[in-house]
Amino acid sequence: MVDSAEVATYSRTAAVPVGQPLRVLHALAPGVVGGLERVVCTLVPAQCAAGIDARVAAVVDHEPADHPVVAQLRDSGVEVDVVRVSARSYAAERRQIAALCTRWRPHIVHTHGYRADLIDSPVARRLGTPCVSTLHGFTGGGVRNRVYEWLTRRAARTMDAVVAVSRPLAAQLAHSGVPPERLHVVPNAHAALGEFLERPAARRVLGLPANAFVVGWVGRLTREKGGDTLIDAMSLPQAEGIVASVVGEGREREALAVRAAALTSMGRLHWHGLVPDAWRLLRAFDAFVLSSRSEGTPMVLFEAMDAGIPIVATRVGGVPDVLTGEDALLVDANDPSAIASAIREISNNPEAARNRALSARNRLVANYSVEQWVARYNAIYRHVTATVQQ
Repeated sequence: MVDSAEVATYSRTAAVPVGQPLRVLHALAPGVVGGLERVVCTLVPAQCAAGIDARVAAVVDHEPADHPVVAQLRDSGVEVDVVRVSARSYAAERRQIAALCTRWRPHIVHTHGYRADLIDSPVARRLGTPCVSTLHGFTGGGVRNRVYEWLTRRAARTMDAVVAVSRPLAAQLAHSGVPPERLHVVPNAHAALGEFLERPAARRVLGLPANAFVVGWVGRLTREKGGDTLIDAMSLPQAEGIVASVVGEGREREALAVRAAALTSMGRLHWHGLVPDAWRLLRAFDAFVLSSRSEGTPMVLFEAMDAGIPIVATRVGGVPDVLTGEDALLVDANDPSAIASAIREISNNPEAARNRALSARNRLVANYSVEQWVARYNAIYRHVTATVQQ
């Protein structure tokens, strides 16, 4: 297993001719919103700016003009090839990916997500194109999702390189049989997206009370994200008088709404659904809560660090690698009481909370720059092309 700090040494083994940019085709089946999508929408434009000839094959099942990820990438100047197929049209998808690879002849196909790993990477390998996969995390969930994860772990064994976004995820992959020499740890990075709205304006947008102590939660409403843990925390005496703001959608929305009915009726929990550019509104919150049961390296955590707001986060996945006790209040997963107590600590001791938030932002700037991130991926690509051609 190769840590991200060691990957930079691979740049000396480049096999692509000097002066010729690497051609990298990123393949994914993007959802409307999510961490994987944010990674691709940040990484690919940054690679293009760094001189890599990167483009995206986006597998979608509706009009590409309506897909926000496709639109965002194109607005960033990225070339996007839309692979428009229905949900199970795997043969048609393979034909289109094969045609694109044959026409454009990438040096690397870089896959993101179950579908691209299982459907698209075998096509590229049959054409002789090396494949790199970034695995963003495993969530468990229902039987079908666990089957996909099992298949993805098996597929990872055949990749020319596998990137895990956290050390715990890399350990899982090594245990699953991914060869150590092909396994790399590269945490995600953060690129400033623009200006945050300040607290009064952000609260007006969200319809939040101007003077309440508000905790924010942003993510998919699915079990692994732990929205139920936040709701249970808000119901405890330690959180009395505090207001929660939940931004996001997902398959557990209805069940969570039932669980939080009393809080909602009292005006202590606000549901906002999907909010475009939700990052702009983070300063509406006096504290940010990440209550996940499972994570890779969450992009929303970087956004909260950048916004300079106090953070409560569970010790899962790559979170403890990103934050220490000097930067945030870290708690165990599935512990509503610990989350409620941490929120109350921020409320009772605002100066200490501000100091932790400042430390978190300094850590973000020092350790998670896009320039470092792009260089690490570029080194992996160069190493893969050199190794395959030997």
